[in-house]
Amino acid sequence: MTTAFDSLDLSGTLLGNRIAMAPMTRSRAGAGATATELTAEYYAQRASAGLIITEGIQPSAVGQGYPDTPGLHSAEQIESWRKVTAAVHEAGGRIFAQIMHAGRIGHPALLPDGLVNVAPSSVAAKGQVYTADGPKDFVTPRELTGDEIRATIGDFAAAARNAIDAGFDGVELHGASGYLIHQFLAPGANRRTDAWGGTPENRIRFAVETARAVAAEIGAARTGLRLSPGNPFNDISEPQAEREATYTALVKELSALDLAYLHVMEVGPIRDLVNTLRASFDGPFILNPATEGPTGADALALVEDGTADVVAFGALFLANPDLPARLKVEGPYNTPDTSTFYGGTEKGYTDYPAL
Repeated sequence: MTTAFDSLDLSGTLLGNRIAMAPMTRSRAGAGATATELTAEYYAQRASAGLIITEGIQPSAVGQGYPDTPGLHSAEQIESWRKVTAAVHEAGGRIFAQIMHAGRIGHPALLPDGLVNVAPSSVAAKGQVYTADGPKDFVTPRELTGDEIRATIGDFAAAARNAIDAGFDGVELHGASGYLIHQFLAPGANRRTDAWGGTPENRIRFAVETARAVAAEIGAARTGLRLSPGNPFNDISEPQAEREATYTALVKELSALDLAYLHVMEVGPIRDLVNTLRASFDGPFILNPATEGPTGADALALVEDGTADVVAFGALFLANPDLPARLKVEGPYNTPDTSTFYGGTEKGYTDYPAL
């Protein structure tokens, strides 16, 4: 029987186990949206994960959605990530960079002068984002033109090349949680009637073409994608009647690309759809399962029963740098301090004790 502690050949990247560190925004980037020495320490501490997937990293200045998040679109940023990947590799780990364009999520106050948030359609999300001037409502984004959509796909591909240049083992495209790729997939955010919207086949086009462009740039075996079907986060609306058609069509197209993996964040009672996507994707399948509270040791059974090849842990990995060792002996576990999740110093970041 395969267990979560067995190794896995992830499309050419050998993982020591099948326990992944899920991507988690920490808002601790340095000046110029760079990774810092503390960033390197944080990820190196967690190198016993079979795979680390980083926090969301913006592929362009306009892709930033939150304060103090890092980028991969400048020479300074690339150089800053090299110390992170080197530290993780020295500790025996594998690390993929998650490339995340926030789209309509964010505010012009977080962007360089003159830039405004962009999206598939000029539809504002309900909600607020924290800025230096306090919380601000999400603004109505500017609708991307066809040429700008192509340029944005190019930004993803360029950021992926930068990630490889910085020493990452691969990249994960963030197609979940209400950010740009997810906005194209969701009819509530994508009101277009051209070739990029209007039908499931058109709404999946941005995700497919972005994955294709990145795979062409760095290789399909180093390109993964994260999805969260039906996730209402960031004011996303995906009617159940269309959801299965959209995501099955998407995964069918993705499977033909021979990507490194498909990563599904399960939100709500969608296990039947998860199983359908798992069966439709011809490649490694990572699952961040729906749970009450942080994902725990019982999720390891999802590898044993074949539901997933890899299980991703979020908050529990944040608070337990040596999580695989703790899972193997069934605890004890440090409790995540929610007050230090976003922003701050080493407190709640690199000061959680190992066993």
